Amino acid sequence: MPLPSPLLNPRSLHCLIRHYHSSTVRHSMAAAEPISPSNTRVGWIGTGVMGQSMCAHLIRAGYTLTVFNRTASKAQPLVDLGAHFAASPHAVAARSDVVFSIVGYPSDVRSVLLHPTSGALAALRPGGVLVDMTTSEPSLAAEIAEAAVAKGCHSVDAPVSGGDRGAKNGTLAIFAGGEESTVKNLEPLFSVMGKVNYMGGSGKGQFAKLANQVTIASTMVGLVEGMVYAHKAGLDVGLFLEAISTGAAGSKSLDLYGKRILKRDFEAGFFVNHFVKDLGICLKECQNMGIALPGLALAQQLYLSLKAHGEGNLGTQALILVLERLNNVSLPPSDS
Repeated sequence: MPLPSPLLNPRSLHCLIRHYHSSTVRHSMAAAEPISPSNTRVGWIGTGVMGQSMCAHLIRAGYTLTVFNRTASKAQPLVDLGAHFAASPHAVAARSDVVFSIVGYPSDVRSVLLHPTSGALAALRPGGVLVDMTTSEPSLAAEIAEAAVAKGCHSVDAPVSGGDRGAKNGTLAIFAGGEESTVKNLEPLFSVMGKVNYMGGSGKGQFAKLANQVTIASTMVGLVEGMVYAHKAGLDVGLFLEAISTGAAGSKSLDLYGKRILKRDFEAGFFVNHFVKDLGICLKECQNMGIALPGLALAQQLYLSLKAHGEGNLGTQALILVLERLNNVSLPPSDS
């Protein structure tokens, strides 16, 4: 590539340098041999309900893993499988070619990836890749991508859907934003966790996941309202759910949560607190776009009610508790 003309102003020169870095990194990724356990070291930041299962799939597939979690004990099952524990996200990246993160909130994402001394990007070698699988803000995904390019690295935003069962079974839907060639190169890693769907440039993976959450929010409200209605009508709610599961009212939410609700099993496959965070980001983006989504707004208010009752650490299926309180009813528990 020819040297830039000395007549270029500083802004043009900066843009040219960024283009050069981006082109060089894309070329190096395209020229690299396919990712495999023999040539790719993987880092993992965040070993909670979702992250632990997702990371375990990579270990079982033969990849060398270095992991970090703020509460070290939560990473112990992965260490028992053969992962190495690191003291910080920075230390994870120093030993990795591809670093995955799945943490709680956008502030956590910023801290673990972009902190100047303890963050992963500061230690990532040129050509390395950050893959953030947290549901976060599209603008933050774009910011991370810009910071990665400036360092000769790559970034992909790849939030997931499918809950704890999808994570355990390796059947997650993965929404990826970033350079298409980078996402394609990461396919061997994504494939052990689920199915990757390329959605477009940086931030588009996050937008897709947020649209997914909008869809789920109203679906969950419909599910629990239908259950309360069936109960008040004198129906056996278990038989009712079985009857509608193969009809037009069938849904993934019904499959995942219908029986859990009947068993009064509110253990978190996905935390209410995190869902409230997701819906809040959705509403913020709606304001930016100038669109009104009343179903989303209602669902967020109902989930905020769970938080107000101290139930934020329950799973999203605990929404039934809000409808029971509103209607002064209680669905009978079922072991079936």
